[in-house]
Amino acid sequence: MNRILPLSGITVIALEQAVAAPFATRQLADWGARVIKVERPGTGDFARHYDTTVKGLSSHFVWINRGKESLCLDLKTPEGMMVLRSLIGKGDVLIQNLRPGALTRLGLDGKALARENPRLIICNISGYGPDGPYRHRKAYDLLVQAESGLLSITGSPEMPSKVGISVADIAAGMYALTGILTAIIQRSTTGTGNVVDVSMFEAVAEWMGYPLNFTHYGQQSPRRTGAHHATIAPYGPYPVAGDDEVFLGIENEREWKLFCAIVLQQPALSSEARFSTNAGRVAHRVEMDAVIHSVISQLDFEEVVARLEHAGIAYARMNSVEDLWEHPQLHARQRWADVSTEMGSIQALMPPVSFADLTARMGPVPQLGQHTDTILEELGWTAEVIADWKMRHII
Repeated sequence: MNRILPLSGITVIALEQAVAAPFATRQLADWGARVIKVERPGTGDFARHYDTTVKGLSSHFVWINRGKESLCLDLKTPEGMMVLRSLIGKGDVLIQNLRPGALTRLGLDGKALARENPRLIICNISGYGPDGPYRHRKAYDLLVQAESGLLSITGSPEMPSKVGISVADIAAGMYALTGILTAIIQRSTTGTGNVVDVSMFEAVAEWMGYPLNFTHYGQQSPRRTGAHHATIAPYGPYPVAGDDEVFLGIENEREWKLFCAIVLQQPALSSEARFSTNAGRVAHRVEMDAVIHSVISQLDFEEVVARLEHAGIAYARMNSVEDLWEHPQLHARQRWADVSTEMGSIQALMPPVSFADLTARMGPVPQLGQHTDTILEELGWTAEVIADWKMRHII
């Protein structure tokens, strides 16, 4: 394996908290970037305190902060800002997802920073973007899910439901990552940096492309159908004998004919006018589901799977989160790696992007302020100054 990772030599200064920016920078760290995470003295990133489930550490924090260096700075002091400006002057990327307007209040004007370091790439992650009527709104994941319309199409007919993970934060983090990488490539040609703006709201709005088109041009919103699909049928969970379910996904008419012939053993069903097209099956979902239920509910899971395999129909079983941890596919592909923390080693999933000749750097999760002294010494401050700043809680 090639030990020189593709982002080696890139230094990222991260004024980050919670999920969106840390998710982006952890991936930069995985592939070789040096990520210096600036945290508040004493408390740090508030995601450190979400829970204590991972050997006393936060499950969110250990997930998205491995491989980084933690530097404590009180940015409300002149000394703290002096250190930060020194870092930014030497860095390649500055990323921040602070509260709206926080960067300006700190006196960090993007144009001024670009003049001081023309190669600097600045990535701002916000709830709704740097302008427009919502620019000052705080944004949390649930609120963005609601504002973007995602909540309106998720859940059961009776009740909307929040997506169970921080999808708005993750979406923004992924677009921040691609934006930064794009700016790095651009800089290799132009020699200058750029400003990348990503909003959680616009990231989820992009992911809402299908329902946006379906609703605007079709004059109706996709219905909330639980684990079923609003516009494809059969697609979703069906009970089998015993206390179990099989999840089906039939995407085209060829598969529907095979499903009827081999799984349901009713080949004529595929030609019935009500069920011969996907639109017909959606319109007559109740009758179609009744036929499927009458067959599948009499078979145990293994019998249903045997028929589905024979027909070449996509299926799944609903796993628990613990089932995912033990999933044979992840273990067969060796997707787990050991990561060091202050409380001992934990297991973490390797990045889902695999390279033929590279292995991700699964670096340790930093203690709060673990690298403060080292970074300050690199920047030229003496041990006496560092000790004084510690006593004054500047670091």
